[in-house]
Amino acid sequence: MENLALTESTYYILLSLYHPQHGYGIMQQTEQLSGGRVHLAAGTLYGALTSLCDKGWIRPLPAESGSRKKEYQLTAEGVQVLKHELARLQQLVANGESILKEEAL
Repeated sequence: MENLALTESTYYILLSLYHPQHGYGIMQQTEQLSGGRVHLAAGTLYGALTSLCDKGWIRPLPAESGSRKKEYQLTAEGVQVLKHELARLQQLVANGESILKEEAL
């Protein structure tokens, strides 16, 4: 996990799954959290969800009887990946601020 850098889409998908959600909710929250920068099409999202499940970062929840909606949630490993990425991003910002503070922004 040392050199792992998440894409913006993956970061927001994981962040949106801090609380269990179904696909449409993930798409909405990702767009909201990113200020509209990240817009996920259904096919892109479901491919990403499959990949994240395969990595063990998220897991599907058991479906309610009669429901077609599949909900997902972060695993403990997914929370660690998310925390690692947040620390990486914070370091990027701190490094940029320390260099650029010499100039008037």
